[in-house]
Amino acid sequence: MHTDTPITVRYGETDMMGVVYHANYLLYFEDARIDFLDAAGFSYSERIEAAGYMSPIRSVEIEYRSPLRYGEAGFVRTTVAKNQPMRTVYHQRVFRAGDDPETDHPLVDALVTVCVVERETFKPVNIKRTFPDLFAVYAEGLEA
Repeated sequence: MHTDTPITVRYGETDMMGVVYHANYLLYFEDARIDFLDAAGFSYSERIEAAGYMSPIRSVEIEYRSPLRYGEAGFVRTTVAKNQPMRTVYHQRVFRAGDDPETDHPLVDALVTVCVVERETFKPVNIKRTFPDLFAVYAEGLEA
């Protein structure tokens, strides 16, 4: 399973060189993960937050290869790279609009690791036990 989340680079997202400021890719990735969950039928706000949990980022590995610039359109392709009981690793890649993710190299390539924690205590929980249906969706959608 994958989702493609569109991006249109706004002026305020760029640096003085006119390219997307590196930290703004994290915002694009956040939107894309929410889209991924929605496409899986698992609304973040309705299923995770409403149940008293949150899903913070645990780590991020990013390789910046080529920039997007002000006014350009692109998209984030999101897949699940690893599905573990205590964490999920998303593979998130940025492409220009019109690129083919099967044949074109991504502009930005990232692995974003998230976990699920109790809102009140910030204590990590076992995703497989707490959200077995989500864990199953991740397992079915693992990238090859």
